[in-house]
Amino acid sequence: MTTTRGVVSIHSAPSALCPHIEWALSATLGASAELHWTPQPAERGTYRAEASWRGPIGTASAMASAMKRWDRVRFEVTEDATATSEGVRYSYTPALGVFQAAVSRNGDVLVHEERLRQAMFAHRDPAELRRALDVLLGAPWDDELDVFRAGVADDSGVRWLHRVG
Repeated sequence: MTTTRGVVSIHSAPSALCPHIEWALSATLGASAELHWTPQPAERGTYRAEASWRGPIGTASAMASAMKRWDRVRFEVTEDATATSEGVRYSYTPALGVFQAAVSRNGDVLVHEERLRQAMFAHRDPAELRRALDVLLGAPWDDELDVFRAGVADDSGVRWLHRVG
């Protein structure tokens, strides 16, 4: 089994959901995921946490699937590329839902050829095409999450989560 690594960033979660998020991540990893939660200054009454993880290819997808059911949580999960897989990034906001993109080794979003062709075919107007390309690149998610990303790692140490098995 090929393993990879990544980062899970919970940008904002109500305190009542924090233990549920830890349980969901623990179930996904098959190991305890005890996160260090700190107050999220961008949204009163919410908390944030970040951890690095290591596990099999597809772990980021499993983590995103486990967390997207809570409509008051904002998060991102990344998975590094391996010799046999692309890197991937999942972003979630309550207003926008899930964004998924392949990412290069340096973190650039990769948009596959067919998705570009579809956008060009569907949007002849330059302004509409630009909006469509922004969505393909995840710009609306970045715009919403940027205020929550600020300082995520400033006051917390890096934690490693490992999948058992």
